[in-house]
Amino acid sequence: MTTCFDGATQRGPDLAGQPAAQLGAPRLSTRNLLTTMQRTLIIFGISAVALIGLLFARPDLASQLGNSLHSASITAAIAAVPDAAPGTEAAPVSVAVVAKPAPVVLSAKEKALLATEKQQEWVTTWLAKRYRVAGDAANMFVSTAYMTAHEIKLDPLLILAVMAIESGLNPFAESPVGAQGLMQVMSKIHHARFQELGGVKAALNPAANIRVGSLILKDYVTRGGSVRAGLKTYVGAAAFDNDSGYGSRVLAEYARLKQVSSGKKVPTNMRDVAATPPKKAIAQNEEIASL
Repeated sequence: MTTCFDGATQRGPDLAGQPAAQLGAPRLSTRNLLTTMQRTLIIFGISAVALIGLLFARPDLASQLGNSLHSASITAAIAAVPDAAPGTEAAPVSVAVVAKPAPVVLSAKEKALLATEKQQEWVTTWLAKRYRVAGDAANMFVSTAYMTAHEIKLDPLLILAVMAIESGLNPFAESPVGAQGLMQVMSKIHHARFQELGGVKAALNPAANIRVGSLILKDYVTRGGSVRAGLKTYVGAAAFDNDSGYGSRVLAEYARLKQVSSGKKVPTNMRDVAATPPKKAIAQNEEIASL
């Protein structure tokens, strides 16, 4: 017991001898720190709310603040570039925030493609209304005519004009003398041209009919030396004095299509489309003699 008592008497004076103010000092310091932090956060929160309200009320101040930050970022970017050594040129400073997107420059080929697409759109809409053809079908006829014309070096509008006068854009049209399809091709006479396309049964296939009819038209125009002479042979009137106005009707439709393709407004209710003269079968027999 003496040992325990002595130990207590040895430790007791260490605590008892300290002032009460010193014992409570750590607790007071922590409490004061928390109170100060809390007040600081409150002040910052009130200031932020006041700033946001001011920016909403004064948009011009928000714009000025944004410009100031923008200028500051540019200045900082320039200041970060090291000075060039004496006698050398300083490297150009690239600041992303001031760079403007470069304008899109189209090549001549791209411009021509865009113009052609616009032409096809105008022509398709006009033909669909004029001949009361579904938009999808008219689009297919026009796009095929343009692709074929590009391959064989012939005006696509001339091909479309022939299609319009020959069949009224009816892919299943058949004449009493055996002319078939959009371009009223005499498949029995021109059967060799259909061989690589599936035979004469393909005469009512719009794509095949347009291709074969366009090739025949191109040959006749080349032989005749002019579009009008080629049309006269195409309709089967090469051996006659006149073509019963067929060439004039095709060229009139061709002229209208040229206006449409340039963006002009052309009426669609004109009535000058007539059926192909029956003598077509006679003149197209020339193809047999030339084979």
